[in-house]
Amino acid sequence: MTKKVLDFESKIKEKKTSVASTNKRMSWLLLTPVLIFFGLMNILPTIWMLGLSFYDYTLTSSKGATFIGVTNYMDFVKNEQLSQSVTRTFLFLLIAIIFQTLFGVLIGVLFWKNDKMPGRRFALTLFFTPMVVTPIATALFWKLILDPTFGVINYFLTSLGLSKTDFLTDTNLAFPTLIVVDTWMWTPFMALMTLAALGSVPKAELEAASVDKLPIRRQITTVIWPHAKFILMLGILLRSIDAFKTMDLTYIMTNGGPGDRTELIALSLYRFAFKSFKLGYSSAVSVFLLFVAIALTAIYLYVLNARKKAEEQS
Repeated sequence: MTKKVLDFESKIKEKKTSVASTNKRMSWLLLTPVLIFFGLMNILPTIWMLGLSFYDYTLTSSKGATFIGVTNYMDFVKNEQLSQSVTRTFLFLLIAIIFQTLFGVLIGVLFWKNDKMPGRRFALTLFFTPMVVTPIATALFWKLILDPTFGVINYFLTSLGLSKTDFLTDTNLAFPTLIVVDTWMWTPFMALMTLAALGSVPKAELEAASVDKLPIRRQITTVIWPHAKFILMLGILLRSIDAFKTMDLTYIMTNGGPGDRTELIALSLYRFAFKSFKLGYSSAVSVFLLFVAIALTAIYLYVLNARKKAEEQS
């Protein structure tokens, strides 16, 4: 009897192993087209770009590609104009992300606390509209609004007895104007991430905190933040990476002007690649942008892991 039971258990284990092996093969079979597409569209171009960054290669030159080692990277570091573009880009990123996160969290909390507000869905739909409009359309839209001759904003300024202002050619106003437009466009995204983050907080814990009459500060630190931080910080990470490679707004609205006051690194990269056709040099700049994105992701993961370890130790 015992032998029959053992044989039966052995057959069950063999069958489970066979099924698991079949499922594994099927999983790889289904993933293969995706992996091939990812390799062809992402990995191979990245490797090609990395290799090209070590060459002096200009499309308009007849001498072809010449290996120069890390010269492109050294020129990139020594280029004062590009250094200013990088500094300006980080400043743009920092200010834009702070305002977008602040306004996004406030608006997200407003919609979250008033979940039974009349017309809430319609209001959300209207509020998220700037996020789904293409950046080029948004840039053209705001360029017309800010036009010094027939723009709406200048019309209201003159009706109030103020003088007309060309926001996009003023050396002091062009850069802040870009930040305002970017904030208008992407604040809904941070509000959406805030709503998703707050929606991940268990209602039972919120109700328990309400019953215990915890102060709002304690509710945020002990109940809301531990559950909402991952999604909220993910939103900040995605916006940081996207803000660092912003080109649409600057290209359409100011084209980097006046002078180079709104010249961001992505626009500089565009000029090197598609105006000067310096593919080797522009590849080096692209590799720099890639490593910045990787660094931002690494910082995000480090902060999350550090907080997790601190919570586990406490």
